Amino acid sequence: MNKSTRTKARELREAEAAAERRRRARTTWALGIGLALIVGLLTAIVVVAINSSQKANRDSNLDGPLVNPATMSAGGTIPVGEADAPVTLEIFLDYMCPSCKQFENANSAQLSQWIEDGAVRVELHPMNFLDSQSQGTMYSTRAANAVAAVADRTPDKVWEFNNALFAQQPQEGTPGLTDEQIAQLAVRSGVPQDVADSFTKGTFEPWVAASNASASEAGITGTPSVKINGQAFKGDLYSANSLAEAVRAEAGGAAAGGAAGDR
Repeated sequence: MNKSTRTKARELREAEAAAERRRRARTTWALGIGLALIVGLLTAIVVVAINSSQKANRDSNLDGPLVNPATMSAGGTIPVGEADAPVTLEIFLDYMCPSCKQFENANSAQLSQWIEDGAVRVELHPMNFLDSQSQGTMYSTRAANAVAAVADRTPDKVWEFNNALFAQQPQEGTPGLTDEQIAQLAVRSGVPQDVADSFTKGTFEPWVAASNASASEAGITGTPSVKINGQAFKGDLYSANSLAEAVRAEAGGAAAGGAAGDR
């Protein structure tokens, strides 16, 4: 074999080797893309499964018959405290609203004292406009339905359960608490197990929808919103002192003054 022939043979072997490397590279790339697609598909399946597991294990009852909580006030709210309290404080809220939790953190201790002293009657006006922020689980509706069920059968546990829901408030944009977790919070708040078990019936979901609609019709555009004896509170919602001053002023500085104190 002469030099020219050997050169051509070497070049041929090198070309074949290069072609083989290119073939292997294409195969590796194709396998990588396929693996990535499979991993993506599996991830999507897992996410769907997790989200599904977080959802209520029932269908929505929003289109069911309207049933009002037995203790509902004339204004369509859930009352907490003495009916003859000199000041009525109406709170428009959504149980997934982070600002509502901020209001709760700032004012719940003071409100609890006023309720205990008979100085203030709190009226809860649940809304569900943040249902769209719970990945399809309708958390705002489910939580408010649970509070309405407690108001219907064990009204003396409403305030403690309301506070527990805010203490364990899920982050906005997540599926929220499951029905089972909501029921567990209720039981830990002193609600009888049979009442907590009734949450999944969704009996008061149509009432929650109606409550949301009536708040909107009344000009409520966000939560939390507060009315004191029917008048919109214009002060700092996140300052206990600001709310106390407004309540004392409304009560004439007497009935609520002792309850509010300097908190």
